[in-house]
Amino acid sequence: MTDAPTDTADTNTTEADEAADRKVVEQEQAEIKDFVKGLSADDIKSGNWFTKLAAHAMNSYTEKVDWQYFQDRYAGVPADAIVDQRIKMAARYAALEGGLSAGAYTATVAATIGSLGGASPATVPAAVATMMVDVAFLTQLQLRLAYDISVLYRVPLDVHDPEDLWKLIRVAFTIKSGEAAREGVAKAVPALVRPLVKRFYSGSVLTAGKALPVVGKSLLQRNVIKIGIPLVGVPLAVLLNRYTTLLAGRHARAVFRNEARVIEIAEGISERSRHPQLMLWVAWLVLRANAKAKIADDEALLMRHLVRLVRERHEVVDEKLANVVDIDPAEVWKRVNAEPGDLSDVLDAAERVATVDGDVTSREKAVLKELRERCRRG
Repeated sequence: MTDAPTDTADTNTTEADEAADRKVVEQEQAEIKDFVKGLSADDIKSGNWFTKLAAHAMNSYTEKVDWQYFQDRYAGVPADAIVDQRIKMAARYAALEGGLSAGAYTATVAATIGSLGGASPATVPAAVATMMVDVAFLTQLQLRLAYDISVLYRVPLDVHDPEDLWKLIRVAFTIKSGEAAREGVAKAVPALVRPLVKRFYSGSVLTAGKALPVVGKSLLQRNVIKIGIPLVGVPLAVLLNRYTTLLAGRHARAVFRNEARVIEIAEGISERSRHPQLMLWVAWLVLRANAKAKIADDEALLMRHLVRLVRERHEVVDEKLANVVDIDPAEVWKRVNAEPGDLSDVLDAAERVATVDGDVTSREKAVLKELRERCRRG
């Protein structure tokens, strides 16, 4: 996400700031227009536009934007403060772009989408191309914003890795399985215009997007309502662009800040551990204290980072643990009893692991009690 030349310590925009923001938006809009010119009608209808945009938006961007990029610009500023500024800046850009694009919209675009066909870029009507500039701009903005936030919280993401890329997409666009597009859009709109959106966003407009793949369809449906509501198209586009970007940024902040918290816990445990291999067995026993319950996301995340850090810092890889399906407490206690000396680091690690997802359960407390007794005997 391109920076505007503004004072990041001042959240109030002056006329000069607004002019600078507008210039940045217009420059990015021009680049997006060139991208859209290369799309065919089939790209839009099939959803391939999103696949192409993801590569277009992220490949060169991730080479430039890393932790050092932000350090050079915000030296000494805590991550939370920088993230807040990035979200506000992205919301301003989104609102500005919505106002610029919405003026060129026509109410016939929604119906036109359903009749698109062919592989030639020339077959894309001008109105649809205008709409796609807005959709692509907002998509790229929110995707890069989520990536910025992951970098600022030092959460490692490799956009060339399919799993990491899909994670970034889910976070950036707050994708939830089973959520109807109409419900998702209504939540993103100010309460004042929700009834109007719900009445409009039905019938042919909703049907027009159904043939698109999941992500492309969702993003197109979120945006197409802005163009067909008479008289309120421009202000609604501004509001929707701003609100959806704020929501996307806040969601990304919540997800990546929490993951940074879990990574911080894992790093602390690994750094203090004098018995890294035993620590992993005990940690997994605590996490699976209630074997019948589904392991929480934070617990799985913590274990993944613990294993990674123990491998990187202590050069320990435990293939036997990796192959465990149902962990046997007797096996773990046998390992604890066989380890001589002070095991306070293992006990400390177990206590921190138990709290990673919130309150300590009764089964986790029972495991911790047993571990304390064995550590004391040792």
